[in-house]
Amino acid sequence: QVQLVESGGGLVQAGGSLRLSCAASGRTFSSYAMGWFRQAPGKEREFVAAISKSALDAYYADSVKGRFTISRDNAKSTVFLQIDSLKPEDTAVYYCAANRGSIVTTPQAYAYWGQGTQVTVSS
Repeated sequence: QVQLVESGGGLVQAGGSLRLSCAASGRTFSSYAMGWFRQAPGKEREFVAAISKSALDAYYADSVKGRFTISRDNAKSTVFLQIDSLKPEDTAVYYCAANRGSIVTTPQAYAYWGQGTQVTVSS
């Protein structure tokens, strides 16, 4: 089992940057593909980015390509999401999730979830 704890959210102005972190418990972090999702009020949870177990492959939602960068440090059991050029529409709770398989974009494929971290972008 994996426990995930996100951090790094906050209130920023449009155009600013944030770096989200997700720390995982356990010694099998490198066995999981990791994903970031977000959920805005009144909307469904949506895929943001995912990274393979080895970090060799990454995949992004079209809406964040070129602005978001996912990375991981398997030695520290942590996955990161660098968010640049923030827009008000990026406002949401951001969740990290772990999947034993390959990179996928559907939340149902992820077995483990963190509690989320709030990102609020002011215009």
